[in-house]
Amino acid sequence: MFLLGTLVNGLLIIIGSLIGKLLNRIPEGMKVTVMYAIGLSVMVLGLQMGFKSENFIIVIISLVAGAVIGELLRLEDRLNDLGQWLERKIGSNGKGSISEGFVNATLIFVIGAMAILGALDSGIRGDHDVLYMKSFIDGFTALILTTTLGIGVIFSAIPVVLYEGLIALFATQIDRFVPQALMDQFIVEMTAAGGIMIFAIGLNLTGMVKIKVANLLPGIFVTGVIVTGVYIVNLFF
Repeated sequence: MFLLGTLVNGLLIIIGSLIGKLLNRIPEGMKVTVMYAIGLSVMVLGLQMGFKSENFIIVIISLVAGAVIGELLRLEDRLNDLGQWLERKIGSNGKGSISEGFVNATLIFVIGAMAILGALDSGIRGDHDVLYMKSFIDGFTALILTTTLGIGVIFSAIPVVLYEGLIALFATQIDRFVPQALMDQFIVEMTAAGGIMIFAIGLNLTGMVKIKVANLLPGIFVTGVIVTGVYIVNLFF
């Protein structure tokens, strides 16, 4: 079952969020410090991913073009609107808005190499080990985020399952159309571009700045276009 890893990932995010909601007696000062710790850890993870690029010009162009597209499409605003709609339907729990928890958790869980690599492994080889590992990390992160950002974190399981599920479904056929060398190059540059976004999320979690990270997401697709173009040019020249 090629969706098994994806479903486990979504389930552990839900479980982690529910446990985090039960831990409502954590002192406020501890929550703030824990959020700083998560933010700093996310920033370091982002830097590690960013340094993996083999052609950083591709990363820069992808992020700039992605930012322009994202601003035109108002992706951050649309994600916030969805979170606020959930908040109106369910109500705030008094510990951060549902919108804030939903948006931040979705970005953390969706952006990154593990989501794409894990889903590709699930679809191509039926190997769910990467997504299983990601599931445990996401579950623990969801627990911590819920204690600080509120129950909105639980709704991030929906886009995670959809995103990873679609990649896994596509991956069942991808090896028929995409050369392995092209896929390897895309994963390297996508990891680097995603790492910059992860770093920006870490900055947001620490409260240092407010970057509209969702508006950078089209950069992932731009990376694919550029890498494909470079690959084709190298084939003929």
